[in-house]
Amino acid sequence: MKSARVSELKASLSKYLARVKAGEELLVTERGRPVAKLVPVPSADQPEPERLRLLERRGLLAIGRGRLPRNFWDLPLPKDPGDSVLKAVLEERESGR
Repeated sequence: MKSARVSELKASLSKYLARVKAGEELLVTERGRPVAKLVPVPSADQPEPERLRLLERRGLLAIGRGRLPRNFWDLPLPKDPGDSVLKAVLEERESGR
């Protein structure tokens, strides 16, 4: 976790808020002691971790572990009979969602 002194935070608030918005947590210190912690607020369209773990337990998704398998780019593409995924993506783009 990144830390910043109160004076640094005051001088560069926009920079630190951008990092928090991107998902980082920030520990705010004053005279070397922690006084606050800035954490990102989950948005309504971002599922909370508990819900993701529940979906993983049900086998509906796999939570990433940070790395792709070595052979990821060599894996065959999944079948999409009727191009349903392509149609859904194009439809979503046209609707502006």
